[in-house]
Amino acid sequence: MKESGFVRQKIFLKFKKSIFAIVLFFCAFFYAGCPQIKFYGKNENSISITNVSYDATREFYNQYNEMFSEYWEEKYGQKIKIIQSHGGSGMQSMSVLEGNEADVVSLAVESDIERLSKAGLANKNWKTNFPNDSSPYTSTIVFLVRKGNPKRIKDWSDIIKNGIEIITPNPKSSGGARWNFLAAWAFAQEKYNGDEEKSIAFLKNLYSNVKVLNSGARSALTTFVGQGQGDVLIAWENEAFFILKERPEEFEMVIPSISIIARPCVAEVTAYSQKHGTRKAAKEYLEYLYSDEAQRIMAKNYFRPSNAEILKEYEYVFNLDIKLVEASKFGNWDEINKKFFADGAIFDNFYN
Repeated sequence: MKESGFVRQKIFLKFKKSIFAIVLFFCAFFYAGCPQIKFYGKNENSISITNVSYDATREFYNQYNEMFSEYWEEKYGQKIKIIQSHGGSGMQSMSVLEGNEADVVSLAVESDIERLSKAGLANKNWKTNFPNDSSPYTSTIVFLVRKGNPKRIKDWSDIIKNGIEIITPNPKSSGGARWNFLAAWAFAQEKYNGDEEKSIAFLKNLYSNVKVLNSGARSALTTFVGQGQGDVLIAWENEAFFILKERPEEFEMVIPSISIIARPCVAEVTAYSQKHGTRKAAKEYLEYLYSDEAQRIMAKNYFRPSNAEILKEYEYVFNLDIKLVEASKFGNWDEINKKFFADGAIFDNFYN
């Protein structure tokens, strides 16, 4: 009896293994029904890469990915699928650090990519891999206000007044929010002739008027536009343009006297692209951002192309006379983060 029971048990275990193998096969075949299984890399007929990006690039990459897919298939006879992920730049960077296997990243500030480089996920020389320090376009920071500008907001000094409700993301999680902060800092530094104490007081007054501090630029936009909260949104220029295009009867853009020149960056996450066998596709995907076709798609999505000639074609769209300050005026990004955004730094001291 014991022996026959043992035989039955062996048969049952083999049956379980067979069933498990069949389940795995069908999960692989119908992978959409098995989200816990991830597929990376390529085969002869197709290839896929993942681009982890920040909030404000959704519309641009929807169009760019379609164009690049056509270019790739025509050039190599192979289909390519680009998987997109969006969120606050800092959170996106951390997600890659924690195992989100991006082949490429396109993030709002270079320090979010430098974090990946220091962890060995991206090359140490990532900034020199592509033109303009791996920044294919620039942007800046503006105000979005409600139609008629009822609070008469014209510049940074207006939004620190009593009774003004500001919507802006959190610079601890959002790259766009760090550019917002630095744009306000640039104004204060000029207004007070570089006086640090007065500049800090100015920023403290500004953030005391913040009604909602969202995690990312897109969620801040939703709070202001979708939920109707706040008098002014400190916004990416491209986001403000999109809202004006969609809802011109409800909103207006205000361009401050001084802003920041924001330089989002791109990089190949070589540790993962090498693992997936997608290095060629990842590199070419980022290189093609500098093509004339891609640069014009950027402009149509209200990013300022790095190609000066193409930017000139769209001077009727962008205010090219606005005074834009380089972040490097305040140090490199390690110094900027340590001074303003690290735990216990200036931002934490006046906003808890």
